[in-house]
Amino acid sequence: MDAQEVILYPVMTEVASRLIESENKLVFVVNMKATKWDVKRAVEELYDVRVEKVNIVITPKGVKKAFVKLHPDYKAVDVAIKLGVL
Repeated sequence: MDAQEVILYPVMTEVASRLIESENKLVFVVNMKATKWDVKRAVEELYDVRVEKVNIVITPKGVKKAFVKLHPDYKAVDVAIKLGVL
């Protein structure tokens, strides 16, 4: 699966902004067919960062969200600013 197909768009809610600041995590809505490995590869390829961990949740509305924890060498705030969500 292509990196552009995996990541649909970043999520910026109040909770997501707290995760960026406190836990160095980014939140994305991803393709329903994407796996954790696909999300990790896509984030590393698109944003030039190292990913430490990926958690995936399917919401009751049928949307698949990926919570991506970045390696401590990289700051989620910097990536969020580059994305234009902060």
